[in-house]
Amino acid sequence: MALRRRPRSFIMLAYAELALGALLVAGARPADPPAPAAFSVRYRNVDSPHPVRALTVLPGETVTFEVAHGSQGAGYVARPAAGRIVPLDAGRWEWTAPPAPGLYPIHVVGPGGTDSVTLQAFVVVPYDRLAGDFLNGYRIGRYPEQPARGGVGHGPPAGFVEVTRENENVLVSPHFRLKQFLCKQAAGYPKYVVLDERLLLALEHVLQRVNAAGHQATTFHVMSGYRTPAYNRSLGNVRYSQHQWGAAADIFIDEDLNGVMDDLNGDGRSSIGDAEVLYRLIDDSAARPEAQGLIGGLGKYPSTAAHGPFVHVDVRDGTARW
Repeated sequence: MALRRRPRSFIMLAYAELALGALLVAGARPADPPAPAAFSVRYRNVDSPHPVRALTVLPGETVTFEVAHGSQGAGYVARPAAGRIVPLDAGRWEWTAPPAPGLYPIHVVGPGGTDSVTLQAFVVVPYDRLAGDFLNGYRIGRYPEQPARGGVGHGPPAGFVEVTRENENVLVSPHFRLKQFLCKQAAGYPKYVVLDERLLLALEHVLQRVNAAGHQATTFHVMSGYRTPAYNRSLGNVRYSQHQWGAAADIFIDEDLNGVMDDLNGDGRSSIGDAEVLYRLIDDSAARPEAQGLIGGLGKYPSTAAHGPFVHVDVRDGTARW
């Protein structure tokens, strides 16, 4: 989101953030996204056709998931990497997560074994394991104790996905990798991130519409995804920024990997005009029946000394446009 005017030291920090983001995305774009499956999987009242989906759970939490739009659930098999799986009906299961945080993929395989959907199940580190502002040496900071004005707001997240060198490149949706959403604050491993599964669905939906409109986009450059409260505060951003709950992303299209928005309006330069093109495409995407209630906040921003033009998108409840 837009930042207040800052001194030169802040501008240099922002340049460093943008450069790091470019490096992350350079190694993040899926060269060959997984092929769509002939069926989808539904959990938490969300049915998605993506062959790769993220699922975040607490240690020991139980989640029910089922095959949707398949051949009546017959012949489907769920193969979790760990945890306890209990079949309920044909094509419907109950999975209890392991007690230890980590990544435990669940492969749902269709009849004949040739089609599958992967649930990237992340068992998170519970929020109550923070020691002051830190989690295993990684600075998180403090989440707001009071809700936003009007009683609308968030409490602390349930927990944090632990990111390591071994899992940072894992796909969390067909066109996005885990490391694209990391906070840009300087830190070693392990790092931690809050990831709202709905944001991934929103970005995949928008990416599809952008390509359908004739703009090539392998993925989006996520200039800013998750922000720890400590980092968010250092940027001078609003106290209740959706970024702190993993529910927002500042994005642009950067197929030539030069660190700024591609020329979408054909005027030969990267400018607010290109952000306006992307903004309109996302706004139109949000109005489609399959995305109703998914994309909440949407804003466009021009270039500054610190960054090129970009668009903010989030999955807040309610609608906000700026």
